[in-house]
Amino acid sequence: MVILREDYLHEIHDQLRRYPVVCLLGARQVGKTTLARQIAESARAAVIFDLEDPDDVARLVEPMLELRRHRGLIVLDEIQRRPDLFPVLRVLADERPLRRRFLVLGSASPPLLRQTSETLAGRISFIEVGPFDVAEIPATRWQRRWLRGGFPRSYLARSDTASLEWRRQFRQTFLERDLPMLELPGTPPAATLGRYWAMLAHVHADLLNWSELGRSMGVSDSSARRYADLLEGTLMIRQLRPWHENIGKRQVKSPKLYIRDSGLLHMLLGIRTSDELEEHPRVGASWEGFIIEELRRATHAGSDELHFWRTEHGAELDLLLVRGRHRIGFEIKRTSAPVLTSSMHYALADLRLERLYVVHAGAHRFELHRRVEAVPWTELLNLARSV
Repeated sequence: MVILREDYLHEIHDQLRRYPVVCLLGARQVGKTTLARQIAESARAAVIFDLEDPDDVARLVEPMLELRRHRGLIVLDEIQRRPDLFPVLRVLADERPLRRRFLVLGSASPPLLRQTSETLAGRISFIEVGPFDVAEIPATRWQRRWLRGGFPRSYLARSDTASLEWRRQFRQTFLERDLPMLELPGTPPAATLGRYWAMLAHVHADLLNWSELGRSMGVSDSSARRYADLLEGTLMIRQLRPWHENIGKRQVKSPKLYIRDSGLLHMLLGIRTSDELEEHPRVGASWEGFIIEELRRATHAGSDELHFWRTEHGAELDLLLVRGRHRIGFEIKRTSAPVLTSSMHYALADLRLERLYVVHAGAHRFELHRRVEAVPWTELLNLARSV
């Protein structure tokens, strides 16, 4: 099966027309290199430098001289290996007439973001490339996407067993090779971070308790926070921040934790098949994280636009989209017959929601209240596009 990522290709082409430098950021193995090669094939002139290839690295001993030799599109893969290239890109991006444009690829990391932002401010556009989402695959394969996750080699594997083995190898390679290569300050040993990552899978979709996580690992609260920030910076996890304002109720202020890729979550939980997933005690939490990640991608929402809401008295909302003056709520239920709850009433009133959608596992769309609608997950994309 071939998955054509046309939305990404269109966005990359569009941004290359607007900016001299476009940066594709994403976790390893999400398909950045494949996209870059497709863009290069469609360009009039293009050259690709793989900064993990010793031959290409040798060609860039004098980067200004080498890059000035080329016209058209220049692709620099694994840019985090050569941060010294950013000042060179700034000089070349400012030349007039503009004879070349740059497509740079890298694993997301805070130092990479800071370096490019400071050196190439106003000259660079960032595009985050994620795993396959449900918009890119047939609706008949969504169950596979939920089980295996969206990393291309995991999703496209010959069998569930082969997919699981790929995810295990990905985790090992990420911890032992990819992460140390980023040289991020405060990175713990691979074995320590591996245990921490596995522990986070068991609190997926739960409130984070730094003290409890630290005690379980035998480290300080600050170390537990740093490890989470490290995994979030490399796009492995997401910390969903709470929404709080002065509405007369005491509200929870701790973030919730999600393993971003459902396939990696299931690997960490030891789930191998769809039957095992349906019978697992964390199936509801897995479902919640899967739907939240798909809604985030489909609505193109930034991290500052998405929140959850919970009061200390138990009222809660799984996802709150705040975009300007507009507030849309989402509840996620692993049931085919959702009902109106007291939490939904509180959320409508206290958060002043325009609309609340209950995304469920059934097949029918129906009203629960004049501002509350139950929507099947098969209509997820239509729902996201309408908000």
